[in-house]
Order: sequence, then C-alpha cells, then structure tokens
Amino acid sequence: MSAAEHSGPDELVTEFCRAWADPDPATIAGFFTEDAVFHNIPMEPIRGRAAIEEYVAGFTASFGGIEYRIHHQAVSGDIVLNERTDVFTMNGRTVELPVTGVFEIRDGRIAALRDYFDPTPLTAGS
Repeated sequence: MSAAEHSGPDELVTEFCRAWADPDPATIAGFFTEDAVFHNIPMEPIRGRAAIEEYVAGFTASFGGIEYRIHHQAVSGDIVLNERTDVFTMNGRTVELPVTGVFEIRDGRIAALRDYFDPTPLTAGS
C-alpha cells in the first residue's frame, strides 16, 4: 500500500511506524511530501523527501529495523500525536527509546514530523 492510499492520518502514521521494522529508505521516504521536514528535535531538521531517504539509509545501515511500540495515538484533523517506544539493536545491545511524535499530514502524506526524545540511551555505553 502506498502512502497516498491510506484512509486517514491515523492509519497513515500507524503504517509509517510499521514500515521501520524492515526499513527500505525509498518506502519510508515515500510516506513524506516532497517538501517535508523531518526533525528529530535534539538534531538539525532534515528537509525534503530526497534528504529524508538519504538520512534513513544512513541511519538504519548500522542496525537495521526499528520496532515502534505505539502506546497512545491521538488524531485532531490532520495532526497525529503518538507516544511510543522505539526499540532497536545497536552494537549488540537493545536500546529502548521513549519518543513522542508529532505528525502533520497533507494530501495523504507526512508534511512534517517532529520526534521528541532524550538521546542519552543512544549514547550510553558507546
């Protein structure tokens, strides 16, 4: 199912989160608008679908898939908020990262994504 074929913002975000389990950079980037902004708040924002695809390719190269465990998800119009735990393996250890994501949806795609998290679990023990 392509990103544009989802019935609404809630389903789009849920499917986006599932796609990270076996991440294909082009597939993940396809959920975004051409002019999207992906901002992991502790870092600099990534602008544009092509740059997002490049970021995903580099980010997942060292550990592969991420399991997004969604705990709560709320929708208000074209805004989706989700509270989740992102679980992945880095350097032989499992890292569980609490995240709150704010998704802005436009024309069936993600126009903006802001993920708020404390990066400490990513760097602990490295």
